[in-house]
Amino acid sequence: MPTIKEIAKVSNVSVATVSNVINGKGRVSEETKRTVRKVIEELNYTPNYVAKNLKMKSTRSIGVIAEDMTVFDMPDIIDGITECCEKEDYQILLVNLRLYKKYEDRYYRDNRHREEVHRVIDKLRAKQVEGIIYVSAHERLIDVIPEGMPLPVVVAYGFTNKVEIPSVVVNDLQGAEELVNYLIDCGHKNIGVIAGKKESVHTQSRLEGYQRALFAGGILYDPGLVLYGEWDRESGYKHTDVLLNAGCTAIFCMNDFMAGGTYDRLNELGIQIGSDIAVVGFDNREMASYGKPPLTTMGLPLHDIGYKASELILEALQKKGQEKAESAHYMDCRLIIRESVNKVGEPE
Repeated sequence: MPTIKEIAKVSNVSVATVSNVINGKGRVSEETKRTVRKVIEELNYTPNYVAKNLKMKSTRSIGVIAEDMTVFDMPDIIDGITECCEKEDYQILLVNLRLYKKYEDRYYRDNRHREEVHRVIDKLRAKQVEGIIYVSAHERLIDVIPEGMPLPVVVAYGFTNKVEIPSVVVNDLQGAEELVNYLIDCGHKNIGVIAGKKESVHTQSRLEGYQRALFAGGILYDPGLVLYGEWDRESGYKHTDVLLNAGCTAIFCMNDFMAGGTYDRLNELGIQIGSDIAVVGFDNREMASYGKPPLTTMGLPLHDIGYKASELILEALQKKGQEKAESAHYMDCRLIIRESVNKVGEPE
């Protein structure tokens, strides 16, 4: 590969002039620019940005550790990270741990991947990354980041127990409150819930949003109308009859898979969704738009989470640790109204 010195020699100009042409700096005549650029093209010269960045003690690279790229939330989060980094002329070095493929969800509880994460961080640091974004496959407490990290770290789609490591998460409370408010605005007062696992932070925050909406609407909270499941279609199916027997006119499923199970059972019973009863979901999975009728649900701000995580890393690099960021950043969900909610209590 030719060097700047060789370009300068062939162009009959100084090395400084070639550098100014490449970087668009300094005062260089148009004729000299054309000459240098022609030589660069003829010699097929490519600037060595790696060497340049190392000389400047900046690689303009961010390490991204993804727990598992096959999990539904990952692509949009990574896309948000990439968009922000590209905009700021940073590259990402992506590592896919493939944890769900290896352990399913068992690693959520025992942190068996802790040492693996430490090894990956060491490798990324050896490659001179300036910061690290850890992307969780499931929103929970992330406690696998080493103590005393010498470079900024942000956790996306997960919480941390370290004040120096900010996290970016879904505003589940806002999403659930807005979704249930919509049901109340449509006249529903007896609203049942098919929730996820009781210990899940998603479940807890979405339940709080549900309770806030009921309180604001003057509706008494009935814990008997909240049934816990496994985030799967079967949970939606088996809990539907209980809520129907309780007289519910609307069912709030805490994810779209459970809503699919509720659809299955209501269809078996000949109950018309969006006419006889209202059903809403959460997450806006692809299946939601294909339901009959299409499912009203809450879209997750996955792209925004990734973008915000990148912004926090870049801000930390600019501040050089002089100022501490907020510990948690909540990104709002977006209500997606389709045809699965009917209005009740209106005069004919």
